[in-house]
Amino acid sequence: MSESRQLLCDMADGLFSDLAEAGFDKAWPRIEEAGFASLLIPEEQGGFGGGWGDAYAVLRIAGRHALSAPLGDTIIAHRLLMEAGIIPPAGPIGLAKANGQVGYGRHCGSVVCIEGGELRLVEVATSEIVEGYSLAGEPFDRICPAGAPLANAHCAANLSALGAFALVAQSAGALEAAFELTLEHVNTRVQFGKALGRFQAVQQAMAEFSVEAAAIDAAGQAMAAALDKGCALDDSTGFEVAAAKLRANMAIERCFPIAHRLHGAIGFTMEYALNRYTRRLMDWRGDCGNDAYWAGILGRRVAKLGGCGLWPEITRRSDAAAPAE
Repeated sequence: MSESRQLLCDMADGLFSDLAEAGFDKAWPRIEEAGFASLLIPEEQGGFGGGWGDAYAVLRIAGRHALSAPLGDTIIAHRLLMEAGIIPPAGPIGLAKANGQVGYGRHCGSVVCIEGGELRLVEVATSEIVEGYSLAGEPFDRICPAGAPLANAHCAANLSALGAFALVAQSAGALEAAFELTLEHVNTRVQFGKALGRFQAVQQAMAEFSVEAAAIDAAGQAMAAALDKGCALDDSTGFEVAAAKLRANMAIERCFPIAHRLHGAIGFTMEYALNRYTRRLMDWRGDCGNDAYWAGILGRRVAKLGGCGLWPEITRRSDAAAPAE
Protein backbone atom coordinates (compact mmCIF):
# COMPACT_ATOMS: atom_id res chain seq x y z
CA MET A 1 0.00 0.00 0.00
CA SER A 2 1.37 3.42 -0.98
CA GLU A 3 1.98 6.08 1.64
CA SER A 4 -0.76 8.33 0.26
CA ARG A 5 -3.29 5.48 0.33
CA GLN A 6 -2.30 4.57 3.87
CA LEU A 7 -2.86 8.17 4.98
CA LEU A 8 -6.20 8.19 3.16
CA CYS A 9 -7.26 4.96 4.87
CA ASP A 10 -6.17 6.22 8.28
CA MET A 11 -8.25 9.37 7.83
CA ALA A 12 -11.26 7.40 6.60
CA ASP A 13 -11.03 4.86 9.40
CA GLY A 14 -10.88 7.54 12.07
CA LEU A 15 -13.83 9.47 10.66
CA PHE A 16 -16.03 6.49 9.81
CA SER A 17 -15.48 4.88 13.21
CA ASP A 18 -16.80 8.08 14.81
CA LEU A 19 -19.84 7.91 12.52
CA ALA A 20 -20.43 4.17 12.87
CA GLU A 21 -23.76 4.53 14.65
CA ALA A 22 -24.69 7.97 13.33
CA GLY A 23 -27.65 8.57 11.05
CA PHE A 24 -27.45 10.23 7.66
CA ASP A 25 -28.10 13.78 8.92
CA LYS A 26 -25.14 13.63 11.27
CA ALA A 27 -22.82 11.60 9.05
CA TRP A 28 -23.06 13.31 5.68
CA PRO A 29 -21.89 16.85 6.62
CA ARG A 30 -18.67 15.43 8.07
CA ILE A 31 -18.13 13.13 5.08
CA GLU A 32 -18.65 16.00 2.66
CA GLU A 33 -16.35 18.26 4.67
CA ALA A 34 -13.60 15.62 4.44
CA GLY A 35 -13.79 15.77 0.63
CA PHE A 36 -14.30 12.07 -0.09
CA ALA A 37 -16.78 12.85 -2.89
CA SER A 38 -13.93 14.11 -5.10
CA LEU A 39 -11.78 11.03 -4.52
CA LEU A 40 -11.75 10.05 -8.21
CA ILE A 41 -11.42 13.62 -9.54
CA PRO A 42 -7.92 14.64 -10.80
CA GLU A 43 -5.96 17.09 -8.67
CA GLU A 44 -5.81 19.63 -11.49
CA GLN A 45 -9.60 19.76 -11.38
CA GLY A 46 -9.71 20.29 -7.64
CA GLY A 47 -10.10 16.67 -6.58
CA PHE A 48 -8.09 14.21 -4.53
CA GLY A 49 -6.53 12.62 -7.60
CA GLY A 50 -7.06 9.06 -6.41
CA GLY A 51 -7.65 5.92 -8.42
CA TRP A 52 -10.12 3.07 -8.21
CA GLY A 53 -7.82 1.29 -5.77
CA ASP A 54 -8.14 4.25 -3.42
CA ALA A 55 -11.92 4.28 -3.84
CA TYR A 56 -12.04 0.55 -3.10
CA ALA A 57 -10.00 1.01 0.08
CA VAL A 58 -12.21 3.86 1.35
CA LEU A 59 -15.49 2.08 0.54
CA ARG A 60 -14.20 -1.08 2.19
CA ILE A 61 -13.69 0.92 5.39
CA ALA A 62 -17.16 2.44 4.99
CA GLY A 63 -18.63 -1.06 4.83
CA ARG A 64 -16.61 -2.14 7.85
CA HIS A 65 -18.18 0.65 9.90
CA ALA A 66 -21.69 0.28 8.37
CA LEU A 67 -21.66 3.91 7.27
CA SER A 68 -25.17 5.34 6.81
CA ALA A 69 -24.58 7.44 3.70
CA PRO A 70 -24.50 7.03 -0.12
CA LEU A 71 -20.74 7.55 -0.29
CA GLY A 72 -20.07 5.03 -3.08
CA ASP A 73 -22.78 6.47 -5.33
CA THR A 74 -21.52 10.01 -4.78
CA ILE A 75 -17.88 9.17 -5.52
CA ILE A 76 -18.82 7.38 -8.76
CA ALA A 77 -21.30 10.10 -9.76
CA HIS A 78 -18.62 12.79 -9.39
CA ARG A 79 -16.32 10.78 -11.67
CA LEU A 80 -19.02 10.27 -14.31
CA LEU A 81 -20.04 13.92 -14.27
CA MET A 82 -16.41 15.05 -14.53
CA GLU A 83 -15.85 12.82 -17.56
CA ALA A 84 -19.03 14.20 -19.12
CA GLY A 85 -17.89 17.79 -18.60
CA ILE A 86 -20.61 18.54 -16.03
CA ILE A 87 -19.79 20.28 -12.76
CA PRO A 88 -21.06 18.07 -9.91
CA PRO A 89 -23.59 19.83 -7.67
CA ALA A 90 -23.09 19.98 -3.91
CA GLY A 91 -24.50 17.34 -1.62
CA PRO A 92 -24.96 13.60 -2.02
CA ILE A 93 -25.62 12.36 -5.56
CA GLY A 94 -27.42 9.10 -6.17
CA LEU A 95 -27.08 6.54 -8.96
CA ALA A 96 -30.36 5.35 -10.44
CA LYS A 97 -30.78 1.60 -10.84
CA ALA A 98 -32.66 0.13 -13.80
CA ASN A 99 -35.98 0.47 -11.98
CA GLY A 100 -35.28 4.05 -10.90
CA GLN A 101 -34.49 3.11 -7.30
CA VAL A 102 -31.82 5.10 -5.51
CA GLY A 103 -30.16 4.45 -2.17
CA TYR A 104 -30.86 7.38 0.16
CA GLY A 105 -32.76 8.96 -2.73
CA ARG A 106 -34.83 11.25 -0.51
CA HIS A 107 -31.62 12.71 0.93
CA CYS A 108 -29.87 13.29 -2.41
CA GLY A 109 -29.92 16.65 -4.10
CA SER A 110 -29.59 15.07 -7.52
CA VAL A 111 -29.45 11.68 -9.22
CA VAL A 112 -27.43 10.40 -12.19
CA CYS A 113 -29.37 8.30 -14.69
CA ILE A 114 -27.85 6.57 -17.72
CA GLU A 115 -30.08 5.16 -20.41
CA GLY A 116 -29.51 4.61 -24.12
CA GLY A 117 -25.97 5.98 -23.93
CA GLU A 118 -27.10 9.27 -22.40
CA LEU A 119 -26.28 10.55 -18.92
CA ARG A 120 -28.92 12.75 -17.30
CA LEU A 121 -28.49 14.67 -14.08
CA VAL A 122 -31.91 14.87 -12.45
CA GLU A 123 -32.93 17.20 -9.62
CA VAL A 124 -34.62 15.29 -6.79
CA ALA A 125 -36.59 18.30 -5.55
CA THR A 126 -38.60 18.43 -8.79
CA SER A 127 -39.06 14.66 -9.05
CA GLU A 128 -41.68 12.36 -7.60
CA ILE A 129 -40.27 10.29 -4.72
CA VAL A 130 -41.75 6.92 -3.83
CA GLU A 131 -40.16 6.14 -0.49
CA GLY A 132 -39.03 2.65 0.39
CA TYR A 133 -36.48 0.79 2.48
CA SER A 134 -33.82 -1.83 1.87
CA LEU A 135 -33.46 -5.08 3.81
CA ALA A 136 -31.08 -3.21 6.11
CA GLY A 137 -33.72 -0.58 6.87
CA GLU A 138 -31.93 2.12 4.89
CA PRO A 139 -33.79 4.52 2.56
CA PHE A 140 -34.18 2.97 -0.90
CA ASP A 141 -36.49 5.21 -2.92
CA ARG A 142 -37.83 5.28 -6.45
CA ILE A 143 -37.07 8.62 -8.09
CA CYS A 144 -39.43 9.50 -10.95
CA PRO A 145 -38.02 12.52 -12.87
CA ALA A 146 -40.38 15.30 -13.87
CA GLY A 147 -39.35 17.93 -16.37
CA ALA A 148 -36.04 18.58 -18.09
CA PRO A 149 -32.76 17.33 -16.52
CA LEU A 150 -30.28 19.74 -14.99
CA ALA A 151 -27.71 18.56 -17.55
CA ASN A 152 -27.18 15.73 -20.00
CA ALA A 153 -24.32 14.29 -22.03
CA HIS A 154 -23.27 11.19 -23.93
CA CYS A 155 -22.04 8.41 -21.62
CA ALA A 156 -21.27 4.76 -22.33
CA ALA A 157 -20.67 3.77 -18.70
CA ASN A 158 -22.53 0.81 -17.21
CA LEU A 159 -24.15 1.80 -13.91
CA SER A 160 -24.77 -1.80 -12.90
CA ALA A 161 -21.06 -2.56 -13.13
CA LEU A 162 -20.00 0.63 -11.36
CA GLY A 163 -22.60 0.11 -8.67
CA ALA A 164 -21.36 -3.46 -8.26
CA PHE A 165 -17.84 -2.11 -7.72
CA ALA A 166 -19.01 -0.08 -4.73
CA LEU A 167 -21.03 -2.98 -3.32
CA VAL A 168 -18.12 -5.43 -3.53
CA ALA A 169 -15.87 -2.98 -1.69
CA GLN A 170 -18.43 -2.37 1.05
CA SER A 171 -19.22 -6.08 1.29
CA ALA A 172 -15.55 -6.90 1.84
CA GLY A 173 -15.46 -4.51 4.79
CA ALA A 174 -18.78 -5.62 6.26
CA LEU A 175 -17.83 -9.29 6.00
CA GLU A 176 -14.57 -8.60 7.81
CA ALA A 177 -16.45 -6.80 10.59
CA ALA A 178 -18.92 -9.69 10.90
CA PHE A 179 -16.02 -12.15 11.05
CA GLU A 180 -14.31 -10.21 13.85
CA LEU A 181 -17.55 -10.03 15.85
CA THR A 182 -18.05 -13.76 15.43
CA LEU A 183 -14.45 -14.54 16.33
CA GLU A 184 -14.69 -12.48 19.51
CA HIS A 185 -17.95 -14.20 20.44
CA VAL A 186 -16.71 -17.78 20.01
CA ASN A 187 -13.53 -16.99 21.95
CA THR A 188 -15.37 -15.50 24.93
CA ARG A 189 -18.61 -17.49 25.03
CA VAL A 190 -18.19 -20.55 27.28
CA GLN A 191 -20.28 -23.71 26.86
CA PHE A 192 -19.70 -27.13 28.44
CA GLY A 193 -16.74 -25.80 30.35
CA LYS A 194 -14.75 -24.28 27.49
CA ALA A 195 -14.90 -21.50 24.94
CA LEU A 196 -16.91 -22.20 21.79
CA GLY A 197 -13.82 -21.50 19.72
CA ARG A 198 -12.13 -24.60 21.12
CA PHE A 199 -14.66 -26.97 19.55
CA GLN A 200 -13.46 -28.48 16.29
CA ALA A 201 -16.74 -27.88 14.44
CA VAL A 202 -16.64 -24.20 15.38
CA GLN A 203 -13.01 -23.92 14.30
CA GLN A 204 -13.89 -25.45 10.93
CA ALA A 205 -16.74 -22.98 10.44
CA MET A 206 -14.51 -20.03 11.35
CA ALA A 207 -11.83 -21.25 8.95
CA GLU A 208 -14.40 -21.29 6.14
CA PHE A 209 -15.58 -17.81 7.17
CA SER A 210 -11.98 -16.53 7.06
CA VAL A 211 -11.35 -18.01 3.61
CA GLU A 212 -14.51 -16.46 2.17
CA ALA A 213 -13.69 -13.04 3.64
CA ALA A 214 -10.19 -13.20 2.12
CA ALA A 215 -11.58 -14.33 -1.25
CA ILE A 216 -14.01 -11.45 -1.58
CA ASP A 217 -11.24 -8.95 -0.76
CA ALA A 218 -8.83 -10.53 -3.26
CA ALA A 219 -11.47 -10.41 -6.01
CA GLY A 220 -12.29 -6.82 -5.09
CA GLN A 221 -8.68 -5.68 -5.22
CA ALA A 222 -8.23 -7.36 -8.61
CA MET A 223 -11.34 -5.55 -9.83
CA ALA A 224 -10.01 -2.18 -8.63
CA ALA A 225 -6.59 -2.82 -10.19
CA ALA A 226 -8.25 -3.66 -13.51
CA LEU A 227 -10.31 -0.48 -13.39
CA ASP A 228 -7.16 1.55 -12.73
CA LYS A 229 -5.63 -0.03 -15.84
CA GLY A 230 -8.76 0.77 -17.82
CA CYS A 231 -9.38 -2.85 -18.77
CA ALA A 232 -12.41 -3.83 -16.71
CA LEU A 233 -15.13 -1.83 -18.47
CA ASP A 234 -13.95 -2.32 -22.04
CA ASP A 235 -17.26 -3.97 -22.90
CA SER A 236 -20.85 -3.84 -21.61
CA THR A 237 -19.79 -5.24 -18.23
CA GLY A 238 -16.22 -5.89 -17.20
CA PHE A 239 -14.88 -9.39 -16.66
CA GLU A 240 -13.26 -8.47 -13.33
CA VAL A 241 -16.33 -6.64 -12.04
CA ALA A 242 -18.57 -9.57 -12.90
CA ALA A 243 -16.17 -12.05 -11.29
CA ALA A 244 -15.82 -9.94 -8.13
CA LYS A 245 -19.57 -9.37 -7.70
CA LEU A 246 -20.36 -13.04 -8.21
CA ARG A 247 -17.61 -14.04 -5.78
CA ALA A 248 -18.94 -11.54 -3.24
CA ASN A 249 -22.46 -12.94 -3.58
CA MET A 250 -21.16 -16.46 -3.05
CA ALA A 251 -19.20 -15.43 0.05
CA ILE A 252 -22.22 -13.69 1.56
CA GLU A 253 -24.39 -16.77 0.98
CA ARG A 254 -21.88 -18.97 2.81
CA CYS A 255 -20.90 -16.63 5.65
CA PHE A 256 -24.28 -15.21 6.65
CA PRO A 257 -25.51 -18.51 8.18
CA ILE A 258 -22.13 -19.19 9.82
CA ALA A 259 -22.17 -15.84 11.61
CA HIS A 260 -25.70 -16.24 12.93
CA ARG A 261 -25.40 -19.93 13.70
CA LEU A 262 -22.32 -19.39 15.87
CA HIS A 263 -23.85 -16.40 17.64
CA GLY A 264 -27.08 -18.19 18.42
CA ALA A 265 -30.07 -16.14 19.55
CA ILE A 266 -28.06 -13.01 20.40
CA GLY A 267 -27.10 -12.61 16.75
CA PHE A 268 -30.73 -11.96 15.80
CA THR A 269 -31.31 -9.13 18.27
CA MET A 270 -31.41 -5.57 16.98
CA GLU A 271 -29.36 -4.38 19.96
CA TYR A 272 -26.38 -6.53 18.95
CA ALA A 273 -24.11 -5.15 16.21
CA LEU A 274 -24.09 -8.21 13.93
CA ASN A 275 -27.33 -7.31 12.16
CA ARG A 276 -25.85 -3.99 11.04
CA TYR A 277 -23.53 -5.98 8.78
CA THR A 278 -25.47 -9.09 7.86
CA ARG A 279 -28.65 -7.28 6.85
CA ARG A 280 -26.63 -4.96 4.62
CA LEU A 281 -24.75 -7.91 3.13
CA MET A 282 -27.95 -9.74 2.23
CA ASP A 283 -29.33 -6.57 0.65
CA TRP A 284 -26.15 -5.90 -1.35
CA ARG A 285 -26.09 -9.49 -2.58
CA GLY A 286 -29.15 -8.87 -4.73
CA ASP A 287 -28.43 -5.24 -5.61
CA CYS A 288 -26.82 -4.32 -8.96
CA GLY A 289 -27.23 -7.89 -10.20
CA ASN A 290 -27.85 -11.12 -8.35
CA ASP A 291 -25.96 -14.42 -8.62
CA ALA A 292 -27.76 -15.52 -11.79
CA TYR A 293 -27.16 -12.18 -13.52
CA TRP A 294 -23.39 -12.11 -13.03
CA ALA A 295 -22.98 -15.87 -13.53
CA GLY A 296 -24.75 -15.52 -16.86
CA ILE A 297 -22.44 -12.72 -17.95
CA LEU A 298 -19.33 -14.68 -16.99
CA GLY A 299 -20.67 -17.87 -18.52
CA ARG A 300 -21.36 -16.24 -21.88
CA ARG A 301 -17.91 -14.63 -21.88
CA VAL A 302 -16.20 -17.93 -21.10
CA ALA A 303 -18.26 -19.83 -23.69
CA LYS A 304 -17.13 -17.41 -26.41
CA LEU A 305 -13.49 -18.04 -25.49
CA GLY A 306 -13.74 -21.71 -26.36
CA GLY A 307 -12.17 -24.69 -24.64
CA CYS A 308 -8.60 -23.39 -24.87
CA GLY A 309 -9.26 -19.70 -24.42
CA LEU A 310 -10.11 -19.25 -20.73
CA TRP A 311 -6.68 -19.61 -19.17
CA PRO A 312 -4.88 -17.30 -21.66
CA GLU A 313 -7.62 -14.69 -21.08
CA ILE A 314 -7.27 -14.90 -17.29
CA THR A 315 -3.48 -14.59 -17.44
CA ARG A 316 -3.70 -11.73 -19.94
CA ARG A 317 -6.00 -9.81 -17.67
CA SER A 318 -3.92 -10.65 -14.58
CA ASP A 319 -0.78 -9.37 -16.30
CA ALA A 320 -2.57 -6.20 -17.41
CA ALA A 321 -3.79 -5.51 -13.87
CA ALA A 322 -0.41 -6.20 -12.22
CA PRO A 323 1.45 -3.08 -11.00
CA ALA A 324 4.35 -1.97 -13.14
CA GLU A 325 7.80 -2.58 -11.71
